[in-house]
Amino acid sequence: MIIVHFWRVMVGIISRELLRFLKQKERFISALVRPLIWLFVFATGFRAALGLAITPPYETYILYEVYIAPGLVGMIQLFNGMQSSLSMVYDREMGSMRILMVCPLPRWFLLICKLIAGTVVSILQVYVFLAIAWSYDIQPPTIGYVYLFPVLILSGLMLGALGLLLSSFIKQLENFAGVMNFVIFPMFFMSTALYPLWKIKESSLFLYNLALYNPFSQAVELIRFALYGQFNQYAFWVTLAAFIIFMLIAIVGYNPSKGMMVKKGGK
Repeated sequence: MIIVHFWRVMVGIISRELLRFLKQKERFISALVRPLIWLFVFATGFRAALGLAITPPYETYILYEVYIAPGLVGMIQLFNGMQSSLSMVYDREMGSMRILMVCPLPRWFLLICKLIAGTVVSILQVYVFLAIAWSYDIQPPTIGYVYLFPVLILSGLMLGALGLLLSSFIKQLENFAGVMNFVIFPMFFMSTALYPLWKIKESSLFLYNLALYNPFSQAVELIRFALYGQFNQYAFWVTLAAFIIFMLIAIVGYNPSKGMMVKKGGK
């Protein structure tokens, strides 16, 4: 195998996922509606609860940077990672995933290509969301958009790898919704997506510890610092470590001789 073959396969998988996403307009709209509702409705109520001025842009900008926007960006990538894993389960049931897996290329490379494709889609969603938020007088520093891009790659890969790991354990498409809700909502609400750690600690030490060791929290913190044009080294290493662990387990799970594919094939 030469490098051109690897490149063609990667481009083909990414192009397929992008075309699928762009043709599924309902998926694109729903991916934006969810965080926008949280932004416009929840942020307004949160401002009122804190006794902040409703008049934009100053108070809206502060609230956006510190509490809402980074968490909603993380929400987009979290849901996209789960959506990508859903497509893996669907492709496996329809047989297209099996055709891909018999390609004469390493299985781990094919899985990474699928993961990269899902990350590209999530980054596209994030920047469309930020463009809409900009029209709402929510305008972080311009340099933040630049620093945000490499951070979105890492956080998207980590959350996508988590979804890939889950898809290796899910046998039927009907079981996916329950598993997804069991993972998404605890990860999102027991994190720093909506509240800072010090505020959570004031309320419950137990929830504070859960949020502290939640890999999604560290992904959100990485995003939050990037929007300021800063770098959170601790969050970076935790997110990177979580990505490596999730990816390694997913690769084993999709190994027909060692992972969950054996149990599925034996039934």
